[in-house]
Amino acid sequence: MTRPSIHTTLTRIAFEMAERSTCSRQHNGAIIAREGRILSSGYNGVPRGMTHCVHDEGDRSETDDSNRRTGCPLSVHAEANAVAFAARSGVALDQAVMYVTTAPCLACAQLIINAGIFEVIAAREYRLADGVTLLRQAHVPVSFIDLEADEIVSNL
Repeated sequence: MTRPSIHTTLTRIAFEMAERSTCSRQHNGAIIAREGRILSSGYNGVPRGMTHCVHDEGDRSETDDSNRRTGCPLSVHAEANAVAFAARSGVALDQAVMYVTTAPCLACAQLIINAGIFEVIAAREYRLADGVTLLRQAHVPVSFIDLEADEIVSNL
C-alpha cells in the first residue's frame, strides 16, 4: 500500500482549512505540527465576530497610495490565526513545522520566527518574496512541496 508522506498529508489539510476562509478575495490555510501531529490550524479571514469581507469579482486585491497591491485590509492571515489559536489554547509552538497553502508574507514571517517555529513548508509562492527571505535569514528553512509528486521540490 502506498500512502502520502506526512508533509503532503498536512499540506492537504492546510488546503482543507483554506476552504473555511471568510475572505472572498483569496483562501489560504495553515497547519502547525510537531512530529507529524497537528498542534494548531488557521485560515485567513476577518477577526472573530466581524462580518465576512466581500470583494467584487474583478477586484482581487487592494492597492496602497503608490498603487501597489496590498491584499485585503480586513483579513487576518492563516499563519497569524494559527499562531493566535495556539496562544489562546496555551499550546507552545517551539520546534514545530508550519504547513501553508501560500508562502508567508513579511509580517507572518516575523510572527513565525518569534513563535519558535523552526521550518515552513509551502505549496505555492506568495506574490512577494520578502517573507521567505526573512525566514531564511533567521535560519528557518522554507521548502516548497509538489503535492502531485508527493515530494519537496525546493528548499533553496
